Amino acid sequence: MIAAVAVLRNPWAGMGFVEDLRPAILDTAPELGALLTAMVLEAAGGGDRVEGYGKAAMVGINGEVGHASGLIHTLRFGNHFREAVGAKSYLAFTNTRGPANASLQIPLMDKNDGGRRSHYLTIQLSVADAPGPDEIVVGLGASIGGRPHHRIGDRYQDLKELGHDVENPASV
Repeated sequence: MIAAVAVLRNPWAGMGFVEDLRPAILDTAPELGALLTAMVLEAAGGGDRVEGYGKAAMVGINGEVGHASGLIHTLRFGNHFREAVGAKSYLAFTNTRGPANASLQIPLMDKNDGGRRSHYLTIQLSVADAPGPDEIVVGLGASIGGRPHHRIGDRYQDLKELGHDVENPASV
């Protein structure tokens, strides 16, 4: 498993409630997505080696969870990774708020099949001095395989047994 992490100053720090986060998202997220994607690809040996992937962000205690999620929940961030690894599924994610050295959890899932449980993995890490109160920690995670000896089946077996449609798993 691989994680690439960046610590940055919260672009909304000290501004109070900001009605529209989009301008700072557009200024920050594309470059951040490209940087972290390049780091993951270098460690993995290329996008074709990546099987599982995910993303996470944690804002420091002076920020809002919306500040963390704003940077990672834009296609201008995630599409760098998605396209580089040839993925079809969405990026699993967490976005939280916490102090320095808090545990950042990056959930992973299969890049092409959201129901393939062998690739439901989590990278757990912390940065000793981040996020500071006015910082955001942003990370991308990857795996070059699934869990060894996977034995729990996939979502499709459960759906079939429960009489649910794969296209409408909640039966609503």
